[in-house]
Parts: sequence; structure tokens; C-alpha cells
Amino acid sequence: MLKKVVCFGEMLWDCFPDHEIPGGAPMNVALHLHQLGLAVQMISRVGNDAHGQKILDFISGYGLDTSCIQLDEQQATGTVQVDNADVENIKYTIVSPVAWDFIALRNKSLKAVQGADAFIFGSLSVRNHESWETLYHLLHEQVLNIFDINLRAPFYDFEQIEIILGYTDILKINEDELIIVADYFDIDLPEKSKHLEKSQLVCSYLTENFPISMVCVTLGSKGALIYQEGEIISHSGYKVKVADTVGSGDAFLSGFVKTYLDGKKPKEILDFACAMGAYVATQKGGTPRYKIEDVLKVKGAAK
Repeated sequence: MLKKVVCFGEMLWDCFPDHEIPGGAPMNVALHLHQLGLAVQMISRVGNDAHGQKILDFISGYGLDTSCIQLDEQQATGTVQVDNADVENIKYTIVSPVAWDFIALRNKSLKAVQGADAFIFGSLSVRNHESWETLYHLLHEQVLNIFDINLRAPFYDFEQIEIILGYTDILKINEDELIIVADYFDIDLPEKSKHLEKSQLVCSYLTENFPISMVCVTLGSKGALIYQEGEIISHSGYKVKVADTVGSGDAFLSGFVKTYLDGKKPKEILDFACAMGAYVATQKGGTPRYKIEDVLKVKGAAK
């Protein structure tokens, strides 16, 4: 039987000066999981406008279920204005408010989460009260809750994040976010400590103070690690020729979720997740079309 996953949050357009790309971390994750053979539903909201229709057409082209995506008659579809004049310092303006700030609690969405094997969500999608109330309600369902913390200043509130952590089973966090979390919870990190030591200290605190059973820390080109039951398992990642890194973190999470739900061990989970992230980094855009065999070639090329 197919594993069922529900993703909650933003669907949007990254608007560059000369082109637009559909995106949003939850949507990217949903599309990757769908391509990896899972039954996926996306809970989100788009405007009843041209951008909304285009993004619905885009994900329908992959065959992804759109039945839990709401239409908003007042708010526009989400956009992010991208200033890439300085490629070393790209600037993003996440427009607010937009349709995905107003995701309403619907019976269809509730039933989707109740029937899922995993529920995936981030912090950006709850910057507005209505979407926050909806997520908070859905967090109470008995399902594996996976929190991709995804801190995007200024759109996060640690009071909210503390509440979400109280319902989190698996946390995904990157090394920069790890430092922000350590600062908020006043976790003492030795000044010259390396990422393994920092991860050990922060992950230990989080798993002791919240119901989190596993933390995955992504380290960019240095790979990733899993913290579970006081133990760290790490992977150095796969070295590839990078086309762009857009969506590679979302691809990593998708590979992580697939192999976790398949019952794989942490070492195998990291291996496939790192291969997923590396493969997508070799492609243009965050959601290229592929088969699992394409991902496995990354591993073969590294031998």
C-alpha cells in the first residue's frame, strides 16, 4: 500500500527580473514525494487569478492531487520578488499578505491529515493568524509530524515555534537555523566548537525538552546528520557539478521522508536524502522531472 503524506503551506512564484519560477518549500516537497511514488496531498491556498491558475496547472502537470488547495477571491497568489543584481547577495522580498496566509480549516483537509502516514509543515506558512489557527488544529491529529523549521526573517515567531515543537516528532533544521535556535533557548555553544559538537548540544536540548524523536541537521555542501537517542549519524554528502541549489534542501527532505517511511535505518536515510539533494542541485529549478534511477546515478558516479 502506498504511503500517504500531506504537505501544508505556501505555494508561490519566485519572480526574477526576467522570469518566474513556481515554488514554496512545501509545494516542492510535495512534488518530489509524488515523483518518488508516494500518495501526496497539498494543503494550501492560491488566489483566483492568473498566477493561481498557472501554479495549479503546473502541479496538475505532475499529477499531484489539488483537491485540498483552496481558492481565494480576495487575496492574490503568493509571490516572492527576487533581486539578483548581486549574485553573491541575492535579496528576497516575500510579499504579504497573500492567499496562503489565509488557509482555512476544511473538512477535506482534516480528513487528509487523519488518513496520512506523515504530515509535513514549516514556519513560514503560519506568519498570519488564520493559517496558524488551521495548522494548530491539524497538529493535534495522531500522525507523524515532520517540522521543516525553515526560518525566514522576519516571518517567524518563537512563541509559535515552541508550540509547534511541542507537537513535532521529526525536526529538520539547517546549521544556520541551529544557531538561531540555540540563541533563543540560551543553549551555550563553545565559541570554537565544530558543527558536530554544536549539533549534539542543540539536538540534545530539543529532544529532552520536546517530544522530538529525531533531528536532521543539513549542512549544505558538507552533507547532513541525524541525531537520535543521543547518537549522531553523519553523511558527508555527494560532490556534484551544481547548476543551481534552488530546491535541493526540499529534495533532501523528500528523500529523507520516503526512506524513513520505508523503514530504512538512519545511515540509509541520509544516503538517499543526500543523493536527492545533490541530484536536484545538478538540475535547473527546484522541481525537475526525474526517476529514482536518475538519483541513484549520483551515488554511482561518486564511487
